[in-house]
Amino acid sequence: MIVALDAMGGDFAPQAAIDGALLALSQQPGNVHVELVGDKAVIEAHLAGKDLSGRRLSIHHAPEVIEMGEHPTRALTQKPDSSIGIGFKLLAAGKIGAFCSAGNTGAMLVGAMFSVKTIPGILRPAIAGFVPKISGGYGVIIDAGANTECKAEILQQFAEMGSLYAKHVLHIQNPKVALLNVGEEEKKGTAVLQATYQLLKNDPKINFVGNIEGRDIFHDKADVVVTDGFTGNVVLKLSESVYEIMAATGIEPGPFFSRLNYETVGGSPIIGVNGNVIIGHGVSTPTAIAAMIDQAVKMIDSDINEKIKQGLGVTAAPDLN
Repeated sequence: MIVALDAMGGDFAPQAAIDGALLALSQQPGNVHVELVGDKAVIEAHLAGKDLSGRRLSIHHAPEVIEMGEHPTRALTQKPDSSIGIGFKLLAAGKIGAFCSAGNTGAMLVGAMFSVKTIPGILRPAIAGFVPKISGGYGVIIDAGANTECKAEILQQFAEMGSLYAKHVLHIQNPKVALLNVGEEEKKGTAVLQATYQLLKNDPKINFVGNIEGRDIFHDKADVVVTDGFTGNVVLKLSESVYEIMAATGIEPGPFFSRLNYETVGGSPIIGVNGNVIIGHGVSTPTAIAAMIDQAVKMIDSDINEKIKQGLGVTAAPDLN
């Protein structure tokens, strides 16, 4: 299997991306191959002097780079030969099994939707984030930043996609799905959340356990937490900041709080598109890059996109924009 990595994406690229790819290959089985997408001369210069014997590594030349601050759609149009643009071309052509980047998040979202495209019937793709559980392992929070405003039908589909991801990629049998709200009662929250509750309560495709509050996210009440991208992103970034503050102030984080470190999961997959796409942090280190590649391997192994198509039985859907 081939995982393509944007070698030019991220604040510490290309060195962090290249070192992360080499670290990943030292941890992955022999059938995993990493293809570095980026400026060939720059990548080769960073690889000079490294022992590459037996390493399953190749380079796909991409002469352009989409910078972090560029407008996503405009940049993809004006820079078709960027590392992100070419990465998506490879994914759309079926030449790679997954594409990972710690580069421009907007460009990754737009690139996914316009290259491999949304799975027919999916109303909106979502970003899945991961939250550690006190009892061990991780849960899914969806959406974590792709859609800041959502109708009830969209949140319902997030619940279904998140449940399938938790089952087939995280191997959680019969995942518990909850709606993030300001209270546990059925009539709590906005009109959208109340309507979503009714849809989830009557959805046979998921194991809905009701509303949960923010204080419940790290506990075992739910394996999948459903929310809009605005709230989900705030929750995820706040959670990550706890680890950063502990590290900065010299507090030993311990096993649970160590898993709040973004490096342990490496990135967030885009769920609901016809391909395996993972977005990493802009500040990704080699450790985070290796974790992102590991996540990509698990997505490929699980055949998650086919599982979503089968599980949701989606063919076409109305436009709810």
